[in-house]
Amino acid sequence: MTGHDSHDSYDRRRFLAGMTALGAAGLAGCTDLLGSDDSEDTPDIGQIGSGRAGRDAPGGTSMEELPDLSGELTVYSGRNEFLVGPLVDYIENLYDDFELTPRYNASTDHVNAILNEGDGTPADVFYSVNSGSLGALADEGRTQALPEAVTETVSEEFRTDQWVGTSGRGRTIAHNTNAYSAEDLPNDIMAYSDFEGDLGWAPSYGSCQAFVTAMRLLEGEEATREWVEGVVDGGIRSYPDEFAASQAVADGEIDAAFANHYYIQRVLDGNPEAPISTAFTSGDAGAVFNVAGATIIDAADDTELAGNFIRHLLSAEAQEYFAVETFEYPLIPEVDPVGDLPSIDELDVPDIDLSKLSNLQPTVDLLRDAGANL
Repeated sequence: MTGHDSHDSYDRRRFLAGMTALGAAGLAGCTDLLGSDDSEDTPDIGQIGSGRAGRDAPGGTSMEELPDLSGELTVYSGRNEFLVGPLVDYIENLYDDFELTPRYNASTDHVNAILNEGDGTPADVFYSVNSGSLGALADEGRTQALPEAVTETVSEEFRTDQWVGTSGRGRTIAHNTNAYSAEDLPNDIMAYSDFEGDLGWAPSYGSCQAFVTAMRLLEGEEATREWVEGVVDGGIRSYPDEFAASQAVADGEIDAAFANHYYIQRVLDGNPEAPISTAFTSGDAGAVFNVAGATIIDAADDTELAGNFIRHLLSAEAQEYFAVETFEYPLIPEVDPVGDLPSIDELDVPDIDLSKLSNLQPTVDLLRDAGANL
């Protein structure tokens, strides 16, 4: 069709009001699989509370204000179908003349596929769980510049001319509020090598390895090795993933843990009274903010359609979806994250090339050499 039908406005309201129902089977925040920072798992947890109730309608540009999508589009998605499938399907179903073919796989697998497929790749859009994969593809010359109408939607630190972030996640300190207040915790990540409380982490987890990679880039190899040896000697406990580490904080098993911000929200989502909260460090590896995002492939048949689809991921509806269903940070200022969290502008993030965080092997080697329990 060439325009939205008469039921579209109602359908959008129903989509926003019904996003909890879409996630009733366990849809929750994005997670990174063991040993990789480019995949997502989907633990079966509740979808109630922790700041979701009573939210105002999202600000920003509604999908009904965006150009209609018409034609065929193939999206290689490094984001898990269980997490973003409802949103992707909604966008496709909004337009009668739009046919969307999503292919779900790990982001690095998609990068390799696009490189191997060459000019014959069917991919029009690459939707990645992290900026590293987007940067890797751009470095190979396999992307093309995005329309300004897309890139201008988010702050310049979360985009280049070749790719744009669509949602974000911040590194934090999950802490048990019966043991520590946020004010009692160090705001310097390097100070945790001498932390007196009981710490936890997930050193085999991609998000944790990316965090230590950021430390290597910002502090240097030797300082990072000393930090890892310090927390290991201090008895830090290892968990299979950062949700498990955060749950251990809430259970009082440990006092604090290193985790992405949405894991704390997931724990609170299952138990709003859990004694767990979020603390932030300042300008260091403990405060890195990474993004999921999208780019147009150089061989895309219809670059205008590809750009307009990516713009839909930055609409009011999509950004609210990321906030309430995946517990990520929305990247448009008109939509707030779920929970008692600072805005993106209030975070003191370090100046770091996010694309370099995907080079995990040197970090894995360092962690093993320093005695981490991988």
